[in-house]
Amino acid sequence: MGRHLGAYGAAREYETSGRGAVVDGAADVVPYLTVLDMAYDVELAARIRTVVQDEPGVTEQRMFGGLAFLIHGNMAVSASHLGGLLLHTAPSETESLLSEPHAHRVEMRGRDMRGWLRVGPEALETDDGLRRWVHHGTTYARSLAPKSSRPGR
Repeated sequence: MGRHLGAYGAAREYETSGRGAVVDGAADVVPYLTVLDMAYDVELAARIRTVVQDEPGVTEQRMFGGLAFLIHGNMAVSASHLGGLLLHTAPSETESLLSEPHAHRVEMRGRDMRGWLRVGPEALETDDGLRRWVHHGTTYARSLAPKSSRPGR
């Protein structure tokens, strides 16, 4: 097993094999490696897990290419496949949180997504920094109506 830093510093784990593999696009070829399905930063996910462990109704789910932490079925934060956090927060807080260092808008199909932010790894280096950002997500997720679990999920 080994590690490769991909786009935005996202750690990817891999194991050696007899084949080459393309990691993070055709321009980033790592010979003799097979990339496992671990595109998010597993260390960040473990740190998030520690922060939310006492939160009632917390679950984990693979989504958006990362590992999301949900409160009663509502996404709070995710260890993003792009590195850092994908944060779900109150749409009314989006603009004020964007003034924070390393916070960026989430854009999907050319449209800004109010209530969704990317928080760069630099803002999460300390435990206090991580807790602060995770708190925004968990507070918002707790404010939403619980989602009922769907069969087959």
